[in-house]
Amino acid sequence: MHALWPRPSGLCFRGGKGSHVIPSLSSPAGQWLVGAKMASAAAATAAAAAVAASIRERQTVALKRMLNFNVPHIKNSTGEPVWKVLIYDRFGQDIISPLLSVKELRDMGITLHLLLHSDRDPIPDVPAVYFVMPTEENIDRMCQDLRNQLYESYYLNFISAISRSKLEDIANAALAASAVTQVAKVFDQYLNFITLEDDMFVLCNQNKELVSYRAINRPDITDTEMETVMDTIVDSLFCFFVTLGAVPIIRCSRGTAAEMVAVKLDKKLRENLRDARNSLFTGDTLGAGQFSFQRPLLVLVDRNIDLATPLHHTWTYQALVHDVLDFHLNRVNLEESSGVENSPAGARPKRKNKKSYDLTPVDKFWQKHKGSPFPEVAESVQQELESYRAQEDEVKRLKSIMGLEGEDEGAISMLSDNTAKLTSAVSSLPELLEKKRLIDLHTNVATAVLEHIKARKLDVYFEYEEKIMSKTTLDKSLLDIISDPDAGTPEDKMRLFLIYYISTQQAPSEADLEQYKKALTDAGCNLNPLQYIKQWKAFTKMASAPASYGSTTTKPMGLLSRVMNTGSQFVMEGVKNLVLKQQNLPVTRILDNLMEMKSNPETDDYRYFDPKMLRGNDSSVPRNKNPFQEAIVFVVGGGNYIEYQNLVDYIKGKQGKHILYGCSELFNATQFIKQVKYIPLLFVAIGIFQKRERKFLLLT
Repeated sequence: MHALWPRPSGLCFRGGKGSHVIPSLSSPAGQWLVGAKMASAAAATAAAAAVAASIRERQTVALKRMLNFNVPHIKNSTGEPVWKVLIYDRFGQDIISPLLSVKELRDMGITLHLLLHSDRDPIPDVPAVYFVMPTEENIDRMCQDLRNQLYESYYLNFISAISRSKLEDIANAALAASAVTQVAKVFDQYLNFITLEDDMFVLCNQNKELVSYRAINRPDITDTEMETVMDTIVDSLFCFFVTLGAVPIIRCSRGTAAEMVAVKLDKKLRENLRDARNSLFTGDTLGAGQFSFQRPLLVLVDRNIDLATPLHHTWTYQALVHDVLDFHLNRVNLEESSGVENSPAGARPKRKNKKSYDLTPVDKFWQKHKGSPFPEVAESVQQELESYRAQEDEVKRLKSIMGLEGEDEGAISMLSDNTAKLTSAVSSLPELLEKKRLIDLHTNVATAVLEHIKARKLDVYFEYEEKIMSKTTLDKSLLDIISDPDAGTPEDKMRLFLIYYISTQQAPSEADLEQYKKALTDAGCNLNPLQYIKQWKAFTKMASAPASYGSTTTKPMGLLSRVMNTGSQFVMEGVKNLVLKQQNLPVTRILDNLMEMKSNPETDDYRYFDPKMLRGNDSSVPRNKNPFQEAIVFVVGGGNYIEYQNLVDYIKGKQGKHILYGCSELFNATQFIKQVKYIPLLFVAIGIFQKRERKFLLLT
C-alpha cells in the first residue's frame, strides 16, 4: 500500500507493511517523500475478511472497506454514511459491477458514480473515492482534477500497484495546485481481477485481447510483446493471491505459456516474501477464511491442452446462456419482441425491446439450477410458476370468502384472530412479488435459449459431439449433419467438424478432408479455423485429444413429460431430454492427478514451485506428499463455463475440498473461433514453441 497523507510539513509517503526510508530526491516531491510504518491495504483487508469463505466475499469486503475510506465497514451500523462520489475507470467498473449493486453502493454513501474520463462538474463540498488502474492516461486526468479543485478531498485507490514515478507525478500536481491537504489517502488495493462466482474469477474484461489466446499463440509475436502479456497475467494473479491471503504451491506443464507464467509468478511472490517488513503475506493475514489449514495448490494449464471443449455445444443452463445469448459479467441482454403476436398483413415489423437481467447470488433459482441440464431448468421454471399461482390463488380465495375483495391491506390486518391466515398470506406478498420477478426473468431467459436450441438443433449437436469426444459409435454420418440445411448455422457445423478433427486419433485422408471441406464451404463456413487447427494438430505435442471427454445418455421418450403439459410456458416438443453423465474433462483430470498426488504420465513431469522456499529449484518432484484440500485451476489462454461446471460437479464428490477456477479471459465458442480465424497460418505451432523456448532460457 502507498498512502499520501496530509501533514503540516507536506505529504508523507507510506509504503508496504513496515518501514523503509526513501532517499531524498532532487525533485520538490521527492524531498518530502519519507518512509513510515503502516499496514498495507491488502493485509488489512485480509484480516477484515477473516470470516470470508470465498474469493467473492473477500473481494467484496475489500471494496466496501475502500468505499468506507479504507476503514473496515461495519454491518448494520445505525450511523448515517458519509456521502461521497465514486470515480472509476472501465477496469474499476468491471470489478465492482458483478459484486455490488447500485443499492449497495447507495447504502455505502455513494451518491454518484462516474467514469474518470467523462465530463464531470465540480462538487466542491463532497469527498471523492477514486478506483482506477495506475496508467499514464488516468494519472494525467487525476492530476487535472486536482488542478481544477473538483472535490473536497481525494481518496486515491489503485487497482494494481502504482510505480514510484507516477506517485511523484501526483505529488507534484498536488503541490502545484495547492491541494496537498486535500489528498487524504493513496492506496494500492491489489484487486486487479474480476470475481464472477464464489469459486470463479477472470483476469480482465477491458483490453482482454492483450492476454487472449490469439495474442499468446501468434507466431509473429515479439519478445517484448510476450513479456508484456506474461507480466499482465502475473500482476493479476499476484493481486488475486494477495486478496486471498495465501501463498500457493505452483504446478505447471512444461514448454507452454503456463510455464512462463509460473516462473514469473514464483519470482514475484518470492521477492515479496523476502522483504519481511513490507511483505503483503504476513502471519496475521494468512490462515484466514476458506484457506485456513493448508496452503492451496495453483495448477497452471495452457489452453492448448484442450481445444475441443471451448468449441463444444453445451447442455447446462449457465453455459448455454453464455454460448447463445449476450451474457457478460453476470448480466444477460435480451432482445424481446413487442406488440401482438399475429401482426396484420402489411403491418410494420415489431420493434425489438432490449432488456437486461442480472444473474446474481441473490437469485436462488439461478444458484440452484445454473449447472443443471436445460430440460430440468425448463421444468423447474414451470413448477415455480405453478407454485406461485397456487399461493396467489390462496390469497384471492381468502379475500373472497371474507368479503374483502378490493379492500386495502390496512383493513385486513385490523380484523380479528380468525383472519390470521389471511394476514399471514398478505404479509408474504413482498416475497411473492420477488418470486414472480425471478420467475418472469428465468421464463424470458429460458425461452430465448429454447428458441436457439430448436432453431439450430443444439440438442442434436450436443449429443453428437459427446459421442465423438467419448469415442462412442455414431448413429449418423457427420457429412449428413454438415450437409443438412436445417441443422444449425455455418458456425455450428464448423464447431462440430473441428471437434471431430481434434478428437480423432487418425486424421481423415486428404480425399475425405476435401469432401468435408466442400460440404463446409457449401454450408457457408469460413475454413480459416480449420487451417489453424490442422497446423496446430500437426505441430504440437498435445495434438491428439485425451481419450475420454464425457458421455450422455438419452431417456427413451426423448421428450419431457411435465413440461409438455397443457399451459406450460415451454413447448419442448422435438427437443431431446439428454441426461448428463459425469466425466472429467482434461483440465479436471489434470487437477485430480495433482490435487490427489496421483502418479500419471499426463502430469508426472509438471514443474513444481514453492515460493516460500529460500532457493528455487527446477523440480517436478513435489516436496509435499499429502493430498491438497484447496486448489486454484488457472487456464492461460482463456476459459469457459463448461470447464467451470465440470470442476464444480467434480468437487461435489470430494467432501471438505474446495476449488477455484480462473482464466485469463472468458470466451464462448463464437469468440474463440473468431480468435482462431485470425491467427496467421504460416508455421503456427513452430512459431509458438520457438518463441516460448527462447523466453524460458531468458527467464530461468
